[in-house]
Amino acid sequence: MGSAEDRRFEVLRAIVADFVATKEPIGSKSLVERHNLGVSSATVRNDMAVLEAEGYIAQPHTSSGRVPTEKGYREFVDRLEDVKPLSSAERSAILGFLESGVDLDDVLRRAVRLLAQLTRQVAIVQYPTLSTSSVRHLEVVALTPARLLLVVITDTGRVDQRIVELGDPLDEHDVAKLRDLLGQALEGKPLAAASIAVADLASQLNGNGGLADAVGRSATMLVETLVEHSEERLVLGGTANLTRNTADFGGSLRSVLEALEEQVVVLRLLAAQQEAGKITVRIGHETEAEAMAGTSVITTAYGSSGKVYGGMGVLGPTRMDYPGTIANVAAVALYIGQVLGSR
Repeated sequence: MGSAEDRRFEVLRAIVADFVATKEPIGSKSLVERHNLGVSSATVRNDMAVLEAEGYIAQPHTSSGRVPTEKGYREFVDRLEDVKPLSSAERSAILGFLESGVDLDDVLRRAVRLLAQLTRQVAIVQYPTLSTSSVRHLEVVALTPARLLLVVITDTGRVDQRIVELGDPLDEHDVAKLRDLLGQALEGKPLAAASIAVADLASQLNGNGGLADAVGRSATMLVETLVEHSEERLVLGGTANLTRNTADFGGSLRSVLEALEEQVVVLRLLAAQQEAGKITVRIGHETEAEAMAGTSVITTAYGSSGKVYGGMGVLGPTRMDYPGTIANVAAVALYIGQVLGSR
């Protein structure tokens, strides 16, 4: 890579930084004044002419400065050598805030609120997908001799409760036996395997009196709980942040909001995240959704112990602070995984 190419990238990096900060097209004179580029205004103008010819910057109006294009942002992001790490105080504050969540729902709500505040963009977190979850614990509570409460807790922190109405009442001994049978069949198994195991257990005990009836009724309720739901749930925060940058979307803000509401495009982008800690940046048309033109989406996956629970990230205009946003997305994803994995 020649020195002229390196120098032109420094000019591009300066244009991106100034445009993100000011929202105004950038001229060669301001670049020389604000940045120590080590060359004359004439050289900077020549470099800008080359960058424009190659499609990295564009002139939005006659006699105006230049702004980065999607290709320019892509080059800038691809050549980010260092993403500024968060300070230990910032990391501790994020972890402490998430650890204060009382359950899965609260942790995810806290995560999107925090990420939206840190990035000033729309934050999105996908609920842990059931297909990646295993049963951590099953509890059976006798509400009355003829009514049971089943509590299923997964290793991703999801808690589901179901009421089972019994045909015949059970005494304490039978409830304890039922708890042991269901626990042995389910605990430690992925949800798909657990649903099969509990159904098999019901068939094995068929004809074995009241306990068999209780197992069968419990199995029916548990299979419904354990099988993968067709819908995926998202938690969104900071949607109002988009209105601060209406001009950045070129009049297409409504279509962006509609895409967020429908969730299909966002779910597709999050579903592509299969590796915790890996950050993906999609700029403008790279989202492959016409409704998302003018946006950038920064996504990653969160999880624990090598298991991916779900995807998360932020959405905002292409004119965003990429280094800072990437750092914040990575940090929040790391600590969501730690918090959920420790519960």
